[in-house]
Amino acid sequence: MISALVYAEGQPVEYDDLTAARRASGTTWVHAAEATTAELDSVRAAFDLHPLTIDDVQSQVRAKTEEFPTYTFVLLKTATLTPGETTFEKEVATSPVGVFVGTDWVVTVATGPAHPVQRVLDAVARGDERLLQRGPDFTAYRVVDVIVDGYFDLLDGIETDIEEIEEEVTVSTDIETLEKINDVRRDLLSFRKVAWPTREAVGLLARGDPDQIQPETEKYFRDVYDHLVQIVDLTETYRDLVAGARDIYLNTLSQSTNEVMKVLTVVATIFIPLTFVVGVYGMNFSGGPYNMPELGWTFGYPATMLGMVLIVVVLLAHFRQRGYL
Repeated sequence: MISALVYAEGQPVEYDDLTAARRASGTTWVHAAEATTAELDSVRAAFDLHPLTIDDVQSQVRAKTEEFPTYTFVLLKTATLTPGETTFEKEVATSPVGVFVGTDWVVTVATGPAHPVQRVLDAVARGDERLLQRGPDFTAYRVVDVIVDGYFDLLDGIETDIEEIEEEVTVSTDIETLEKINDVRRDLLSFRKVAWPTREAVGLLARGDPDQIQPETEKYFRDVYDHLVQIVDLTETYRDLVAGARDIYLNTLSQSTNEVMKVLTVVATIFIPLTFVVGVYGMNFSGGPYNMPELGWTFGYPATMLGMVLIVVVLLAHFRQRGYL
């Protein structure tokens, strides 16, 4: 789907012919979402775009900003959390968006639906004078801004998951808790690969390096850059929180294992003297100079049982006094 708007004489006008939209007076915005190869070729031919830039949008390369003689190319990625294979698993889904900023035109190309860009386009279609009226670089700023705002929504979802993990990790050693931790770690790693290059790409625009970025628009890109710095800091903070939660989980698991081993050790310690006693009297040596006189004693059996009970009682009292039980 390709949309072409030209803002002239105080209102946007839709065009079906891309070449006519390019030549029309005013500021032109062409947006291609989920476009076919033929449609992308028509956009590239109408605005004389380098074919490698279109390939970059389609090949999922990292975010970047490149300058060309007649336009500036900015490649960004939308990022959202989508449900995974399990009930608690989530994945970071990315979709590249290419922004081409010319002297009096802006072209946006998205391989997916790119809903954030569509919201800005709908605002222009409704006659929002703050956008195309201020030039293509300001429109490009609004596109970049809505994409970056979506990063905050993603981090909000991850923050909610981290809070749930922190509540579970101190009381539960279930394997599902560890899977949740690892899932959030993967999400943060995937998002980090998006946020860092995006900060570098927007940094070039914030400094006003491209000729197509007007001085009065630089402050808006600096605002987006500040947001990206905050996003990167939050990402690193959340990674530290998840790493801490993982350490707490492992410590809790180790402590639980130690408690089990402590109980097993106490049980084994109690049965060691009992095993010795029954082993000695299980030899049943009688007769001769080295016989076992207890074997013929009337109260031999109850005395042995009483002795073993006393051993158990003494050991239990000792372990309880030492805090083992």
